[in-house]
Amino acid sequence: MKTSQILLIVVALVVLAAVAYTFTATESPEDYIEKIEKERERQFKFIRFNIESPLTEEQKRNFTKLTFFDIDPQYKVKARVIPIENKKVREIPLTDGSKQRYIEHAYAEFELEGKTNKLLLLQAMDEADKRNFFLAFADATSAGETYGGGRYLNVRQDGKNSITIDFNLAYNPYCAYNPDFACPIPPKENILDIPILAGEKNYK
Repeated sequence: MKTSQILLIVVALVVLAAVAYTFTATESPEDYIEKIEKERERQFKFIRFNIESPLTEEQKRNFTKLTFFDIDPQYKVKARVIPIENKKVREIPLTDGSKQRYIEHAYAEFELEGKTNKLLLLQAMDEADKRNFFLAFADATSAGETYGGGRYLNVRQDGKNSITIDFNLAYNPYCAYNPDFACPIPPKENILDIPILAGEKNYK
């Protein structure tokens, strides 16, 4: 084989490797941290300035920051989606005693803190995109470092049988800031006995 042919083969392999990397490489740790920080900044600005913020005008005047755990990539987990075959409508209690209806869609099963955990994925009755889910959960930090009524995540199915749950994006319900708001209470299936040291801390 001629030297020129060998060189062409090597170049072709390098190009293929570069293409494969482009399609398979995950974001760098720096990019990931920057993305979470931008989302946290967006949350702060919404709570501080938006007309739909749960804060009263008096609260806004004294509001300077939201408090979060340090960003920890181990709390971004890939979960297995276990469909619920006979999907039912579930009435989730709210903090004011009323109820809100959701569809029990599936369970998300994942490994964290050395054990297998499972959370119920709920879907709003009027959700147009069937890959979007509402996840309300409580954990061993609830009523301590985090809000006693639990925290929320908006998650989106990103694989045929998988979904990414990033607890670094966990946020407080409106009633954590203002008791005049009614918020869904995490279902019993979503009360974890492990601490989730990620996401938003309690509002004080």
